[in-house]
Amino acid sequence: MKSVWNETCSFPRREPLHGDFVTEAVVIGSGIAGILTASMLQKQGIRVMVLERGRTAAGVTGNTTAKITSQHGLIYSRLIREFGPELAAQYAWANQRAVKSYRELISGQKIDCDYEEKSAYVYTLRDEKAVEDEANAAQKLGIESEYVESLPELPFKVRAAVRFEHQAQFHPLEFLKALSSGLNIYEDTTVFDVRDDVVLTDKGRVTADHIIVATHFPIIDIPGWYFARMHQERSYVLALENAAQINGMYLDEDEQGCSLRSWRNLLLLGGAGHRTGKHPQTSCYDQLRRAAAAFYPQSREVCRWSSQDCVTWDGIPYIGRYSSSARRLYVATGFQKWGMTTAMAAAELITDLVMGRENNCSEIFSPRRFRASASMKKMMADAGCSAAGLAAGLFAPSHRCSHLGCGLQWNEEEETWDCPCHGSRFTADGKPIDTPAIKGLRHG
Repeated sequence: MKSVWNETCSFPRREPLHGDFVTEAVVIGSGIAGILTASMLQKQGIRVMVLERGRTAAGVTGNTTAKITSQHGLIYSRLIREFGPELAAQYAWANQRAVKSYRELISGQKIDCDYEEKSAYVYTLRDEKAVEDEANAAQKLGIESEYVESLPELPFKVRAAVRFEHQAQFHPLEFLKALSSGLNIYEDTTVFDVRDDVVLTDKGRVTADHIIVATHFPIIDIPGWYFARMHQERSYVLALENAAQINGMYLDEDEQGCSLRSWRNLLLLGGAGHRTGKHPQTSCYDQLRRAAAAFYPQSREVCRWSSQDCVTWDGIPYIGRYSSSARRLYVATGFQKWGMTTAMAAAELITDLVMGRENNCSEIFSPRRFRASASMKKMMADAGCSAAGLAAGLFAPSHRCSHLGCGLQWNEEEETWDCPCHGSRFTADGKPIDTPAIKGLRHG
């Protein structure tokens, strides 16, 4: 079940770490956030190393739908309401700047990665008012947006949509292959702890002035307590041939709706999301297949894959210093299904922190923030799921997550053991796939 990106792009193998090293900065994780951060730091003259427990860009980044956009669902009207216009503007500026940074980087380095400028749409099948409010909110924050009443490209009728101009899509692995070629990356090197300025791995130790945790879900539990402030969700994609091509990027405002974009001769149809470890009664891929049959009856499935995303209590990523007590440590997590644009924003913010520069968007992403009105609902839901998972773990000693001991759920569709507490995943024979778990499972 490889994505179209993994099917069409491979990376040269890098050697594991061997022994102890001293450097200025070390990035843990070689996904798009880690590679972008390492590349920016290197351009600033910082000596930087990247540590990866598997292969470069082989995790979540290779399973994205690869939309470069500041349009993250119906977010801006909510941000203005819950955080106020100033902080909402910080989020908008950071992501709009990220879209521009991709364009400039890809053009400046002449990276061949199927980059195409597209309009992005959030549509609704039920609630025109919510979409109209979003269009107005985006315009107030300086985003070039428009309320539209129909989308003739789509094979179904919508009630309304909001359009963001000058967004983009690309091939994420071709982009990272070019960007990572000049970086000092060590593969097959598992980080299991960070103590002050020392990163401890199974292949040696790295001492650094700055340590950036870009492992999708942070692997250091304390300080930070990120495992208690996020959960993970899965989503699914079908690549279809013989389906009508579309010229934009489309997303239903309903979480159970469809995401659509074209790539070359294929249509990428996404959706069917759910919390990791809480599996629906019916196949998620079959849900998408039914939509494909209804909307594109002549289409044929050529590829399918799934992905995983971290979701914070208030729906805003955590980017910045890991905690007030760990001044050398930085984090980038909680991208909430918008990892392409947010990774660029994270890399720029963390680079500014390392270089001692001001960043005018740092407050909205601060890992130390807490707004009860924006967080309470998901906080209570996460606490309930974690309590249930921990209780289940007491009665399932053969299938307990190696992270904190939650009871694992068997994912029949993907043949993995999934943790409903914090989203760790393991292969059928117990090898870790997704963080926060680092160790494999012990059976018996």
